[in-house]
Amino acid sequence: MRLILISIALAVASLVMGCNGQKTKKEKSVADNTSATKAYSDEELLDSVQYQTFNYFWDGAEPISGLARERFHMDNVYPNHDKDIITTGGSGFGLMAILVGVERKFITRQQALERFEKIVGFLERADRFHGAWPHWLLPSGKVTPFSKKDNGGDLVETAFLVQGLLAVKEYFKDGNERELKLADKIQKLWEGVEWDWYTKNGEDVLYWHWSPEYNWEMNFPVGGYNECLIMYVLAAASPTHSIKKSVYEKGWALNGKITNDTTYYGLETELNHYEHDKAQVGPLFWAHYSYLGLNPKGLTDQYADYWKLNVNHAMIQYKYAVDNPKGYKGYGENCWGLTSSYSIKGYAGHRPGMDLGVISPTAALSSMPYTPKESMQFLRFIYTKQDSLVGKYGPYDAFSLENNWYLPRYLAIDQGPIPVMIENHRSGLLWKLFMANTDVQKGLDKLGFKTQE
Repeated sequence: MRLILISIALAVASLVMGCNGQKTKKEKSVADNTSATKAYSDEELLDSVQYQTFNYFWDGAEPISGLARERFHMDNVYPNHDKDIITTGGSGFGLMAILVGVERKFITRQQALERFEKIVGFLERADRFHGAWPHWLLPSGKVTPFSKKDNGGDLVETAFLVQGLLAVKEYFKDGNERELKLADKIQKLWEGVEWDWYTKNGEDVLYWHWSPEYNWEMNFPVGGYNECLIMYVLAAASPTHSIKKSVYEKGWALNGKITNDTTYYGLETELNHYEHDKAQVGPLFWAHYSYLGLNPKGLTDQYADYWKLNVNHAMIQYKYAVDNPKGYKGYGENCWGLTSSYSIKGYAGHRPGMDLGVISPTAALSSMPYTPKESMQFLRFIYTKQDSLVGKYGPYDAFSLENNWYLPRYLAIDQGPIPVMIENHRSGLLWKLFMANTDVQKGLDKLGFKTQE
């Protein structure tokens, strides 16, 4: 394994933490931490953050399944759930992060193959509901409820997982006999997802949840712009349980109402981020989760230019931080990015209009393809000016210079997009793999998407 830059002064303070919201007990202010002096290159910084965030899904994985833990708290304080709960969507991100690990020579191809064999074997045995995995699994493979009635299939989390699985399949599909066997098993898992079932008896919309105990009582039809575009693409792409184009047009696109965009900080949002209120833009994970494999460069349909959509989304958030309308300490060119993450008040969905003064590193770092200069400024800032905010698995989930607050804690869904989207910026690896899948190509064609040549 090649030696890379992990020697940045990652001064992880000794913390005594309780539940979310407790401040650090170190005397020195988070905002005053400026210990690093060496001028690290961009490449060194990119290598370092990719290695550390990849490692969340490698060394930090749940050991029985090989999949991603929902969360990992370095203080070993878990107020609500234990650390071995498995996240299916976050595991999809982790599958892609492991591929980054191979390409960056953090691990070997053989090591990755062995881990993927363990993961796929576990997923074959784990609880599924009309082919869809639940949001959370136990190491036994049994479902554990995300909320009371959310104890069945979760189609959105399944889409994130399948996105990762298909990238793995493409990576190994032309390999040796053992690798071909893995690719074949992934194809069977993919074909087993009954996307059409989740239209609830043939409605023109996909539903997020179904439970054998509560049936459709969660009642969450997924429409309007958010993080779920990949679900509709995969549902159309399925070779066994495909949806009709009308499900996309009427359900997701709301009969065209999705195009009711706005202009914010001089930039068009391209699509309507919120159907039922006046918020201009959503949290930045909307620009990441569906696009870990789905390449937005040159991607258009009758509703949007998806590269413009995501670039503008990220730039709006950058401009918002520079403008800093609430006057929060630290906000500016080097410190920006709002998304759903831990916060002083527990888990929260941060965005302009719902801003608690909490910055989530995944927001700017995972936007690297869209805002390379601005995202690199943030990366350099946090590694060289705020190194107490960086630990074993990369930048901690969230921090507030305004409130001198952070916790040494990680979430899979926030760490996962970082190495993947940075790699898409550097080499396009995951975009190339996912977009090469013939089923995906057919699904995009079916929905009327055009892609770059």
